[in-house]
Amino acid sequence: MPTGASSPSGGPRFDRPVMDAFTRTYWGAAAEGRLLLRRCSGCGRAHHYPREGCPYCWSEDVRWEPASGAATLYTWSVVHRNDLPPFGDRLPYTAAVVELAEGPRMMTEIVDCAADALRVGMRLRVDFRTRTADPPFTVPVFRPC
Repeated sequence: MPTGASSPSGGPRFDRPVMDAFTRTYWGAAAEGRLLLRRCSGCGRAHHYPREGCPYCWSEDVRWEPASGAATLYTWSVVHRNDLPPFGDRLPYTAAVVELAEGPRMMTEIVDCAADALRVGMRLRVDFRTRTADPPFTVPVFRPC
């Protein structure tokens, strides 16, 4: 998902996701503690990040559906330096790609787990982090089961 909203000065912002008319459903669900995916009615495959059309068969018959919140760890990297807000305030952190139970992979952050305890295939569960900003927003993160 795009992350660079415009700042009041017109320049890019990287401290919050872009929320537009299409992604508002996704971000609204996250604020309620629900993770959504998009599923294609044409080929039946789920995908993430949310797109209006299917990235596999190009069908436009795609709908929102709730994800179970279950995932496995695919890969990760511990980030020790990042000068962009809000990341500098919580260094080090674990950036990761998880494979959702429904099939798609998504980029996220692993929380409440020491880096040396991480293992490929580790079972994870979605959680949500709310950032108090103007306006506030909530993002999905994952933690060990």
